[in-house]
Amino acid sequence: MKALRYYAPEDVRLEDVPEPVCGPDEIKIRVRNCSTCGTDVKILHNGHQNLTPPRTIGHEIAGDIVEVGAEVNPTYGTDWEPGDRVQVIAAVPCGECYECAKGWMAVCQNQTSMGYQYDGGFAEYMIVPRQVLKVDGLNRIPDNVGYDEASAAEPFACAINAQDLLGIEPGDTVVVFGAGPIGCMHIRIARGVHNCGPVYLVDVNDARLKMSAEAVHPDGVINAADTDVVARVLELTAGRGADVVITATAANITQEQAIAMAARNGRISFFGGLPKTNPTITCDSNVVHYRQLHIHGANGSAPEHNKRALHYISTGQVPVKDLITRHIALDEVLDAFRIVQNGEAIKVTVEPSAVLV
Repeated sequence: MKALRYYAPEDVRLEDVPEPVCGPDEIKIRVRNCSTCGTDVKILHNGHQNLTPPRTIGHEIAGDIVEVGAEVNPTYGTDWEPGDRVQVIAAVPCGECYECAKGWMAVCQNQTSMGYQYDGGFAEYMIVPRQVLKVDGLNRIPDNVGYDEASAAEPFACAINAQDLLGIEPGDTVVVFGAGPIGCMHIRIARGVHNCGPVYLVDVNDARLKMSAEAVHPDGVINAADTDVVARVLELTAGRGADVVITATAANITQEQAIAMAARNGRISFFGGLPKTNPTITCDSNVVHYRQLHIHGANGSAPEHNKRALHYISTGQVPVKDLITRHIALDEVLDAFRIVQNGEAIKVTVEPSAVLV
């Protein structure tokens, strides 16, 4: 079968590899969709400390079960069978540490990940390891949800986790930095789940702002390349500032601007991680102190967030179908990375050629 294998930074190869064999405590799936994100591009160029090469990468996964190990259903009390349509979590908690016992699976200290410690979804077939099954991380795709939509449930789950921490209330003014797929999902969750008030989308790329705004219709867009974004947000809010600010981009300045524009009792999510070579910002601690600001980190999700994402997609509460603007065959998977890197689409999904219909 074909699989995209990571060997080293700038050395990622689409090659023929043996089809994986399903163990007694594993499930084998045919991958229908594996969507891409900025993390995949970072892996291509820089690798990752938790990625052990050679490794099949790809972590936003949906497909069909083709084989169920003999021990799976008796061990986990499940009824999986070939033909079931499934979505796979990406971040895999251990289920046993202090954090997991507290219900904080998104910050499990022993977390592993699909496409890092386990072979991922840029392949025709893939093994769902026992570690995923152990924490109920394999999810049935609702009948009215496509494979491409289901693959987008993983980044969607990360956004759900972040917004759960923010306590968005009806009517809150929300600012989202980053006009990529995650920024678009954040807007739809803030509206569809939390019934927020005005939402403003910020980016430095006019074309990307236009493309995303046409999809999710923010109440306003701000190009931070030619506008003082803090001053503009204060103007739009009659000087009060934003109740909620989400930085869904890997730019130091956006985190500093988020603090500067937050209203009293404002909530801020540092959703996008910063480059490891430049991970610090300047924070006016007195602004945080006197405005009583709440700053949250958020970078992943728990299994239950994935289930909620699939539910929101199925009910239409938070649609994602229109955000998936490019479908790429596995043979052209490296084109998907280029498209993501250049911001030429909102969401790009890869469909292994063996299963295109």
